[in-house]
Amino acid sequence: MEIRRAKHCDLPALHRLLRQVLEVHHAGRPDLFRGGTEKYTDGELQDILCDETRPIFVAVQDGVTCGYAFCIFRCFPADNILTDIKTLYIDDLCVDESARGQGIGRALYAYVHDFAKASGCYNLTLNVWACNESALRFYEACGLKPQKIGMETIL
Repeated sequence: MEIRRAKHCDLPALHRLLRQVLEVHHAGRPDLFRGGTEKYTDGELQDILCDETRPIFVAVQDGVTCGYAFCIFRCFPADNILTDIKTLYIDDLCVDESARGQGIGRALYAYVHDFAKASGCYNLTLNVWACNESALRFYEACGLKPQKIGMETIL
């Protein structure tokens, strides 16, 4: 398996995997997430691919893109309450549902972890929806700990 920066040729696979994530979220929270739609247009994805502050990494196995990690560098210069640290935020991490359980997710996470460290980041963060229990268990198994907890009441 190869993990590398995403390229234009990965767009169809990225769309396919993004739809899988969207459907997991839609199934868990149909009140918040629409099903049967696209998260990004081709143009939006192309813009992200060209944005050095938003790296996308893909896992490719036997010539097939089977996973991705969308990341965003975050800094808080001159913030009144937050220290000025450099964070790499994992906006989205997905392994194709047909390839789960093969260590691809762990390999992607490890790659992103090492990339963040080599990029001088203080930490690596992400959000996980409470309805996605398998993702929550996966991230805990990777060693992540809760940083903050979002709460809601539906009116």
